[in-house]
Amino acid sequence: MPQPPSSRRTTPLIPMNSPQRHVVDTLLIIIGSFIIALGFNLFFLPNGIASGGVSGLSVLGEAWLGLEPAFTQWALNIPLFIMGVLLLGKNYGIRSLLGSVILPLFVFLTKDWPLPTSNPLLASIYGGIAVGLGIGIVFRGRGSTGGLTTLAQIIQKFTGLSFSLCVVLLDGSVIILAACTLSLEKALYALVGLYVTGKVIDGIEMGFNFTKVAYIISDHTEPISQAILHDLDRGLTKLNAQGGYTGNNRTVLMVVIGQSETTRLKALVRSVDPDAFVIISHAHEVLGEGFKLHE
Repeated sequence: MPQPPSSRRTTPLIPMNSPQRHVVDTLLIIIGSFIIALGFNLFFLPNGIASGGVSGLSVLGEAWLGLEPAFTQWALNIPLFIMGVLLLGKNYGIRSLLGSVILPLFVFLTKDWPLPTSNPLLASIYGGIAVGLGIGIVFRGRGSTGGLTTLAQIIQKFTGLSFSLCVVLLDGSVIILAACTLSLEKALYALVGLYVTGKVIDGIEMGFNFTKVAYIISDHTEPISQAILHDLDRGLTKLNAQGGYTGNNRTVLMVVIGQSETTRLKALVRSVDPDAFVIISHAHEVLGEGFKLHE
């Protein structure tokens, strides 16, 4: 979508595949893994919340056999990483190895930190936030913490099932095990933690600046276009359309705006044509000039 000249930044601060970018990615994976470990040790593990993944299995291992969770995670992550390299190819990546090794290390190093709460509901919420934040940061570093995510990729490759379905099946299996061996109540808390984790990951990945897309139907498209281009400083696209009832050809304006610009857009359109038909809906994610940069 073309944009009028503006002062918005059009290039990433750190170029892709540059040495600086690799350093930043590595730091993000390390920081994200540390945050995940805190969420696990401070909230999930002491409250017996097995919210899916290898970390959930390590909670069960500690409850059943008294196994050190960090050792359980290493024992599962390393073979899964090797399977990933063999079955998914060498491009599976060194960043996955880094996350698979360093996350259990942080779990081991922070295991004796003081607990902020013993309330399982609060633990599931705050643990979900911490783990989701950590995973989102790791993803921003183009990395992975390995674990059952690797197994999900393998299952997807050989069964044709969607990746999201594979993840749900594996995490669901861990939670069912928790329900059968720990308690149904703890399994419900695990579901809460898993839900919160997913929402936070989406927020980190997609950003919290909610964007909207507006479609404007009017007999005065040209003055509205000029107002949007120069007063709102947003680009727009003109779509050729035909009225379903009248059969008349008309132009529909499509413009992507930030949430804070919605009121200004409506006021601009109303000032030009009070009878304009305006449709405004949420845009899940917008990449490109004037919005989120491609990474």
